[in-house]
Amino acid sequence: MFDTVLVANRGEIAVRVIRACRDLGLRSVAVHSDADREEAHVRLADAAVAIGPAPASQSYLLAERIVAAAREAGAQAVHPGYGFLSEKPALARACAAAGLTFIGPPPDAMAAMGEKVAARQRMEAAGVPVVPGTGAVTSDAQAIAAAADLGFPLLVKASAGGGGLGMRLVRAAAELGPALAGARRTAAAAFGDETVFLERFVEDPRHIEIQVLADAHGHTIHLGERECSIQRRHQKILEESPSTAVSPELRARMGATAVRAAEAVGYVNAGTVEFIESHGAFYFLEMNTRLQVEHPVTEAVTGLDLVALQLRIAAGEPLPLTQADVHPRGWAIECRVNAEDPWRGFRPAPGRVVAYHEPSGPGVRVDGALAGPGTISPYYDPLIAKLVVHGESRAQAIARARRALLEFWIAGIPTTIPYHAALLADPDFAAGRLTTAFIDGHPALLDTARAFAEAQAERWRGFGRSGARVAAVAAAVAALESPGPGG
Repeated sequence: MFDTVLVANRGEIAVRVIRACRDLGLRSVAVHSDADREEAHVRLADAAVAIGPAPASQSYLLAERIVAAAREAGAQAVHPGYGFLSEKPALARACAAAGLTFIGPPPDAMAAMGEKVAARQRMEAAGVPVVPGTGAVTSDAQAIAAAADLGFPLLVKASAGGGGLGMRLVRAAAELGPALAGARRTAAAAFGDETVFLERFVEDPRHIEIQVLADAHGHTIHLGERECSIQRRHQKILEESPSTAVSPELRARMGATAVRAAEAVGYVNAGTVEFIESHGAFYFLEMNTRLQVEHPVTEAVTGLDLVALQLRIAAGEPLPLTQADVHPRGWAIECRVNAEDPWRGFRPAPGRVVAYHEPSGPGVRVDGALAGPGTISPYYDPLIAKLVVHGESRAQAIARARRALLEFWIAGIPTTIPYHAALLADPDFAAGRLTTAFIDGHPALLDTARAFAEAQAERWRGFGRSGARVAAVAAAVAALESPGPGG
């Protein structure tokens, strides 16, 4: 049992966990780097502890600093959020050694799913379908022989990777050698492990994931799927639940498979099993052994508080519901509002936000960490906020999302708001014709996004009529008028 939770993260996810703690009557402790001492999560927590300089490698990524902060603040439990140390068994083990409750899966379950070659082998043994592929390939000769059996196109993937880092698409034998070298370099730099493997490329793939919950009493359930095919650089920017590609029968099969995957590694707490789906066939991709960025869409359609359930499971409580009690309702969409420039390849664009206004109204939720103007730090992920909408139908959810994007005003830096507006207006998106190549296949969305951005800047011109706000709008308009690629 615990009454104080240290939140080992920052930004919107730290705020989200702090809110769940307060709802349950738990004391919350924030940690912060020197760059984050004035951020919203620090102000909203019951206590805060400084853990080091701005670079994450000197603060948020140091398990010993997290454990020391928990001891200093009198916390008995640690919630890792997502990113940083959330999927590192080292933090879970350090918490156990210090007598702290880690609000996540057992470290052995985390380790079992963290290395992709071993995870594939475990899933095959458990009867979970995997994309045809190889174990670790240690030489180019071995890769060439394996590729001849698999056929092209195929993927070279980093065994220790995630988020598409280290992944290379190979369409012909001549491309294999350079792809292997590039994947190994990226994997070594990003993960300290250059191990790679090969996997057949699935044509017209969708990225669909299943949310699972498991308690320490032997009960595991799933909460349906999330459609995550809208991606740039293999990173999601928009998610929805349910998926237009998933029938009730397919949902039952994918859900049961996800439960089997979690049980195969002794999983406890919240997790996500990710699949590649194509024309009704689906294959295990990986398991995210933590809370996902996109968990609010599942909360919206199920009415459940996933973070509160994480806390209750970690406290030893059994799941308060069975599979038969899960009845998703309606449709939810999440737009990740990032400090990125869509016209420059979604390049991160940190900087000073000089005007900020969140949307509201029926079916609209914003998970963010800005309470007004502030700074998006160059040291961390460029996520500013998550716009989540819910409707009785997909059409209503899309309409509400478009309305909310019109109201969402962030001035001073480029954001993905205009691009989301273009996505939601696209006929192929409206028809549910999605694959992971959607963004690459719709370059005209950038023109639609620019038109939206210009119209929105005009709509918000003079907002508030204070000198600061007028200056903010002027700065935003100037940013929009700056030349894009090629002038």
